[in-house]
Amino acid sequence: MTASQGARHGKNAFFFIIVTVFIDMVGFGVIIPSMPALLTDLTGLSVADVTQWGGYITTIYAVTNFLSQPILGNLSDRFGRRPVLLASMATLGIDFLIMGLAHTIWLLFLGRFLSGLSGATQSTASAYIADVTEPEQRGQAFGMLGVAFGLGFILGPVIGGFLGDIDPRAPFFASAALAGVNFLYGAFVLPESLDKEHRRPFDWKRANAWGAFRHFSKLPHLSWFILAMGLFYFAHWVYPSTFNYFGAVRYGWDSKMIGLALGAVGIGQAIVSGTLVGRFIKWFGPTRTAMIGFGVSLLAFIAYAAAVRGWMVFAIVPFAALGGVLGPAMNQIMTARVARNAQGELQGALASVQALTNMTSPLVMTQIFFYFTHADAPVHFAGASFTLAAIVCAISMIPLVIGLRTVPKVAETGGPAPAEPEGLPAGEASATAAT
Repeated sequence: MTASQGARHGKNAFFFIIVTVFIDMVGFGVIIPSMPALLTDLTGLSVADVTQWGGYITTIYAVTNFLSQPILGNLSDRFGRRPVLLASMATLGIDFLIMGLAHTIWLLFLGRFLSGLSGATQSTASAYIADVTEPEQRGQAFGMLGVAFGLGFILGPVIGGFLGDIDPRAPFFASAALAGVNFLYGAFVLPESLDKEHRRPFDWKRANAWGAFRHFSKLPHLSWFILAMGLFYFAHWVYPSTFNYFGAVRYGWDSKMIGLALGAVGIGQAIVSGTLVGRFIKWFGPTRTAMIGFGVSLLAFIAYAAAVRGWMVFAIVPFAALGGVLGPAMNQIMTARVARNAQGELQGALASVQALTNMTSPLVMTQIFFYFTHADAPVHFAGASFTLAAIVCAISMIPLVIGLRTVPKVAETGGPAPAEPEGLPAGEASATAAT
């Protein structure tokens, strides 16, 4: 790649990729606040009764997204990144129009199916960034990708909430317009990043999504940690899958209030991730930080289940956000117990278990919520899904403790390393070990 090509890529292409990821996340979040109102409009049912339909719609998105991720990535290796990204952005715009114009619930299913296809561009976007950046610059570039991801998730529900307060279909039309503008921008200025000599034939074996689960068999010694994270992922999905219905049923919130509450959750998570994670791990060590994260999350689930007034939710949000220290701490615990040449397998296993929970948890959480909130429910309890999340979160701590007691750390040579006291400054830890 010449210097002029690199400058052209750096100026236009990187901006397009960041906007694409941002729009993908806005598109995921923008419909959440208005979905209860739109479903009730289409079906004539109550908010509680349409929750099960919301679970089906979320599940079809997750399944389609999971299956299409490796296919789009392999197509981009064969035909280049540009056509895949542009096709995805165009499909996303069409999808939003379909959902905005939908007069039957089945058109919403079609729309979310297309969303799953068009939203599966993370692998292609990451590959594009790797194509156009030097190795030493990729960390910063992928960091910007993470910022776009987080901002989209924060702003999406807020935008959707305010627009949905005007009309339940307005967020879809606004998102369609945004996707259309980005498509036109990409069509005119986005260069191809993958030269023809570096492309390879499409291979269905490499595009098989289920092949991702091969990582499990190669990390049997980490099964306790992976199980703990899988259970926690399952519990944590209570937020994106039921929070909007929970707010509408228990507190009578409209789209605007749901969007504001979800925006507050996103801001809290961003603050914790950006400012407190490193400090917590430094102060308490990764093991104690992980236990704090599990404990805070468990208490937050219980608090949401018990919150009978809407203002209580906003009081819980800052505390619940502290649970965000869990993921990075667990990653540090697990990576310390895996040799350097198996770190990729670890991340692949975690991605696979997260994909499983993405496909199963929304369906279970929404069905539990529906069972305890519909008109003929044996017991009316809007906090049922959060109660289930609390139970699963409590159970997830059992394999975590077993793993901490039985799985040793790995030294630089690949063998077991002696256990080190955690939660102490480096000097104190060394002194303690010496004594």
